[in-house]
Amino acid sequence: MSARLVACLAALLATGPLAAQAKPNPAPRAKADSGKTGAPRAPDSTATPQLVREVFSYEGGGRDPFMSLLRSGDIRPLLSDLRLVGVYYDARYPARSVAVLRDVTNNKVYRVKPGDIIGRLKTTTIRPREIVFTVQEFGFERQESLQLAKQEVTP
Repeated sequence: MSARLVACLAALLATGPLAAQAKPNPAPRAKADSGKTGAPRAPDSTATPQLVREVFSYEGGGRDPFMSLLRSGDIRPLLSDLRLVGVYYDARYPARSVAVLRDVTNNKVYRVKPGDIIGRLKTTTIRPREIVFTVQEFGFERQESLQLAKQEVTP
């Protein structure tokens, strides 16, 4: 063994184990009663216990995973609440097409492109007279579409 290793081992053995170095905190002594000196008192059984609760808070982006979906607005708008108002279709680049939707419950206007998400509705495809959504509910997906209202022909 090298002299350096022997010196390190000797230093560790000389200091003793770490548990022996740690000095325990003495327990606080109870105040002595009139007849007893130095005897600790029994714990009071009538004291109210303290409860410690763990509190969570969420400060990330997006939806709070601890909040109920029934109370949040994330499930709105429903597909039945939306009306397709207009489609700006780009035949050359369909990914640049824009559909304009109106929520009939609060008259809010949505402008969506393919891939945009509104609540549980994801815009899949925009065609010249319709828009196709992928609806995500209860872990399942289905496809629904909205069409523009029929144009009236005047004679």
